[in-house]
Amino acid sequence: MQIRMTKLAAAAFLVLPLLAAPALTAGGGGGDSGGSSGSDGGQDQCKNGQVWDKKTKKCVDAQRGAVDDDSLYLAGRYLAEQGRYGEAITILSLAADKTDPRILNYLGYSHRKAGRVTVGLGYYQEALRHNPDYTLVREYMGEAYLQQGNVEAAKEQLTEIEKRCGKGCQEYALLAQQIDAYLKG
Repeated sequence: MQIRMTKLAAAAFLVLPLLAAPALTAGGGGGDSGGSSGSDGGQDQCKNGQVWDKKTKKCVDAQRGAVDDDSLYLAGRYLAEQGRYGEAITILSLAADKTDPRILNYLGYSHRKAGRVTVGLGYYQEALRHNPDYTLVREYMGEAYLQQGNVEAAKEQLTEIEKRCGKGCQEYALLAQQIDAYLKG
């Protein structure tokens, strides 16, 4: 699995909560925070059907309303990055906020990786409807278009990423590399 963050950002994800006031560490957050480098929040300790509840700091049964959406997102992202797509979809589908672009993104990712590319594209499009500047969604969407053989649509996403963060950002580099590899066959 390709790491989707720089090492500095991953380190910040691990350290910043320790520096923040207690009220902030229990709150929600912005976009994708953390990669697969030790930032699963304890999810790796949980059994199938359970998620790490960051409030209680223990594994709990995954049920709608039993766990906050941030914990569901972290658990779903972790499962998706581990290749456990069905479990990720189940967990992410429990989120109360059906418009959270982070959750929609990993629902799209999980469906796409499980072979349901068209379903994944639908989730990516919905995520972009709520946050058109979410470059990770655009990178994954470009990969989905490549899976369908639609190089032009993938290049359109690359252009959109460039508009938002330039050619130096990780999402641009990853999608450019995927497009290049696809074209070389």
